[in-house]
Amino acid sequence: MADKACRIRTRKFITNRLMQRKQFVIDVLHPGRPNVPKSEIIEKIAKMYDVKDPEGIIVFGFRTQFGGGKTTGFGLIYDSVVAAKKFEHKYRLARVNLFNHERKSRKQIKERKNRAKKLRGGKKAALTTKK
Repeated sequence: MADKACRIRTRKFITNRLMQRKQFVIDVLHPGRPNVPKSEIIEKIAKMYDVKDPEGIIVFGFRTQFGGGKTTGFGLIYDSVVAAKKFEHKYRLARVNLFNHERKSRKQIKERKNRAKKLRGGKKAALTTKK
């Protein structure tokens, strides 16, 4: 797929010091291609902004314009991976393999909740913090 070029433009670029990141809207121009993979977009953004660690780049929310040729999404470049893990949503971190979900069955979760309803005080706290 890399035989046909795509062009990336960023707009509404903001440096968010409070959350230790740069945030922006990404416009991807890809005439003759149905879409562009996120990995390729991350690679090009890392090159554009001289990012040392591309794991700190998170892109999401891409929508292709009707008729194709142009896709718009949102991008975040965190100052470090530690900052990304601190501020970013868990589901987005899971998409880029920075967070591992520990899956439990619904039945287990509901049983624990109902057992906790019957307890008070320190016993309840011990049950809810225990994993």
